[in-house]
Amino acid sequence: MIKKSIGRAILHLGGWAFEGPVPAIHRYVLIAAPHTSNWDFVYMMAMAWALGIRLTWMGKASLFVFPHGALFRALGGVPIRRALRANLVEQSVARFAGGQDLVLAVPAEGTRTRGTTWRSGFYHIARLADVPVVLGYLDYARKRGGLGPALRPSGNVRADMDIVRAFYADKVGRRPAQFTAPRLAEESDEH
Repeated sequence: MIKKSIGRAILHLGGWAFEGPVPAIHRYVLIAAPHTSNWDFVYMMAMAWALGIRLTWMGKASLFVFPHGALFRALGGVPIRRALRANLVEQSVARFAGGQDLVLAVPAEGTRTRGTTWRSGFYHIARLADVPVVLGYLDYARKRGGLGPALRPSGNVRADMDIVRAFYADKVGRRPAQFTAPRLAEESDEH
């Protein structure tokens, strides 16, 4: 109840509102996009708290050091060491295999600066765990956030990403020039 009130207060003070329905499902990978500012984390958590959604979220390992590491872990954070290929997808799939409710938020852009492609982990986690990907967003142009459609990865990466691209086409990050367009490196491998 306290988190819900705090979340609502943060959204109200920032002039933000949530739009659209909350998914009836309780096990999914949540894309957190656009991700162009540290404020994205604040508003993502505020919306989750206001809606009663318990998030587990991925963040760069440097966030989880003293003095704030314990706080970020308590808020549901899972440190990601980008330099290591530490079976992140397999570890995340194992979390879903436990059968409990799990909303795993993944910043698919991987960084707040403009890149060339999104990180594909969200896609592979959802496909292997047999859970949908829910398209979450923060639209700074309208100060609205929400949870879009739930997409079941079909294995046809390009077709699935066409749906993702269409959804995010009108969503504006805090720093629009830093937004990485939704594209996975695997798409160039498909014919």
